[in-house]
Amino acid sequence: MENSVRHGSLVPDTAAFAGKLARRLQAIYASSFSEGMVNRILAITNRQFPERPAWSEKDIVLITYGNSIQTTHEKPLQTLYRFLLNRLADTISCVHILPFFPFTSDDGFSVSDFMKVDPSLGSWEDFTAFTPKFGLMSDLVINHVSAEHSWFKNYLQNCSPGKDYFIGAEPEADYSKVVRPRSTSLFTRVETVNGARDVWTTFSADQVDLDFSNPEVLIEMIRVMVFYISQGVRIIRLDAIAFVWKKNGTSCLHLRETHEIVKLLRDISSFISPGTIILTETNVPNKENWSYFGDDDEAHMVYQFSLPPLLLHALFSGNANYLTDWATEIPAPRASQTFLNYTASHDGIGVRPLEGILPETEIDRLIEGMIGFGGLVSRRTNPNGSLSPYEINISYFDAMKGNKQGVDHFQEARFLCSQAIMMSLQGIPAFYIHSLFATANDYDGVNSTGRSRSINRRQLGEEELNSRLSNDTMHSRMFNELLRLIGIRKQCSAFHPGCPQEILKLGEALFAFMRYDQLTGEKIYCISNMTDQPVEIRAVLPEKKKGYDLISSDRYTATDTILLSACQTRWIAEQDELENQCN
Repeated sequence: MENSVRHGSLVPDTAAFAGKLARRLQAIYASSFSEGMVNRILAITNRQFPERPAWSEKDIVLITYGNSIQTTHEKPLQTLYRFLLNRLADTISCVHILPFFPFTSDDGFSVSDFMKVDPSLGSWEDFTAFTPKFGLMSDLVINHVSAEHSWFKNYLQNCSPGKDYFIGAEPEADYSKVVRPRSTSLFTRVETVNGARDVWTTFSADQVDLDFSNPEVLIEMIRVMVFYISQGVRIIRLDAIAFVWKKNGTSCLHLRETHEIVKLLRDISSFISPGTIILTETNVPNKENWSYFGDDDEAHMVYQFSLPPLLLHALFSGNANYLTDWATEIPAPRASQTFLNYTASHDGIGVRPLEGILPETEIDRLIEGMIGFGGLVSRRTNPNGSLSPYEINISYFDAMKGNKQGVDHFQEARFLCSQAIMMSLQGIPAFYIHSLFATANDYDGVNSTGRSRSINRRQLGEEELNSRLSNDTMHSRMFNELLRLIGIRKQCSAFHPGCPQEILKLGEALFAFMRYDQLTGEKIYCISNMTDQPVEIRAVLPEKKKGYDLISSDRYTATDTILLSACQTRWIAEQDELENQCN
């Protein structure tokens, strides 16, 4: 029998932490809760790690695979670190290295060992080498494991640990309401020592869902998270967190127990290393996504999943109204919360986050337009068995080839406009590595893997990449201009993630908002032309105020007409004295 928790023998902070653990675990497991669970978690969390720095306007995240940049004479993690040190040391503050563990499929998201680095990428020493210069983000692939993971192998053999870590189909259970992100079967038949069994596989046959109704599973994943924090990870990304709890007759999405698990992981990370950030990955409709802020007790940061497709739609259609309406509904985050803003990632451009925002006819036009620009479409299975679009697979740069009229010559301007908007909205900006390099669709990758998502997962040779960036190419133009814009952003306190934004309605051609720092009084008007035609505006600046465009260096008075060329963005600082602070 496990020892009970002796609250009186603990130091006050630990005693309070133990009490919080007990309350969280009781909320998750109810009558099956035991104080032994608390003791076991206390044993895992008995180390303290350095406090992480607070976020600021200087925070810029890079999203990359460990092998996105390669050369022949060293491990990819070493190549990536050297490249970032040489090219981006003064630009980015945090690197999200996508799953770098041993895996069997899904480019890393089918993990066969959570505690090791894939030897083809490098070692833990190569991973921690980033920490003196860059913060690190790591995935906690919490919902499932590879079918080759030792836990699942033990399940097949009815051995521990693992024999009771997975979910088998029950004959009388009702699975009709389960929300699916894929078109594959919800269950996969496997052979065990006790005969054939159907196991729950939300994402693929090689990604077997864990059974969090067994507290042993939660304790093991806590152990993994604490280990990542000990390796210097600043941001813990909870991959596919919305799916972790299953309950008969429900959607098995966003269940109460799921939210309680997020709260528990936040409590633990904050206790052992204050300032560690919990980020939830929930690629779902808007309000469902924002719900993971909880009552300021769940995620510190959530993705703005609606931003990539809405921004794409606005630039494709030349109509900012839907983007503007969405932005006015964004909840003001509390001091301990913020958004992760992005336009592209290793995944496609999600369509579900458009639900309730864009009419279906507009979504259909957007999808058809992206197919015309060389994109692909992934689909999911609905509860009634029908298929519907789940995401558009296309590089974000190629998604900017044109608008609803077809391909045009504004691709570079349109792409820079999208990135300028993303990095100036409230939150922390994240750049996918292929957006920094303006990488085109990778059809060879799709043909090689047979997976649509490979279109935006190209692996780049270091020598060729350096050549592209060092010469007068489209890639170098985009790369250098993005670095310039990031440099401007980092000098402006109004772009601090905690500084509010006010959405401005200047007509359907323009997406506009103001960011302001209440402490310094700094105000910046961010105005973008979403069309391929010049647009003039008046009366943006208050009476008797002057403005300075941080991007172009143009100056304005309150009565001046402001001209925006096709797909142009202006960051207009309200007061002359901001020139030296922000440029």
